[in-house]
Amino acid sequence: MTVAQLQRRLAEFAAARDWGQYHTPKNLAAALSVEAGELVEIFQWLTPEESARVMESPASAYRVEDEVADVLSYLLQFCEVLGIDVLKALAAKIERNEKRFPSTGSGHSMK
Repeated sequence: MTVAQLQRRLAEFAAARDWGQYHTPKNLAAALSVEAGELVEIFQWLTPEESARVMESPASAYRVEDEVADVLSYLLQFCEVLGIDVLKALAAKIERNEKRFPSTGSGHSMK
């Protein structure tokens, strides 16, 4: 499924429930933040080692996947409402970051 198809499906889902009236940029940004917070909550008290293994447990893997889906859903709806081409925006950001943070060849360019 393409990004455009996902956005269309989400828009149809919202329209069928008359939720469009609530899908303002402000409300979608807030919902995105809440869902991102719920994703963070899963990892909140885990050690780095535990967090790296979170997908090994079916129960925690399900929770992570569910919250990732919520985050992506609200992000795609936000972009749809504002007319943002999410893939174009991401590609442009990667290009800016490649210029801003050139590779040093050592694999440690975050210094």
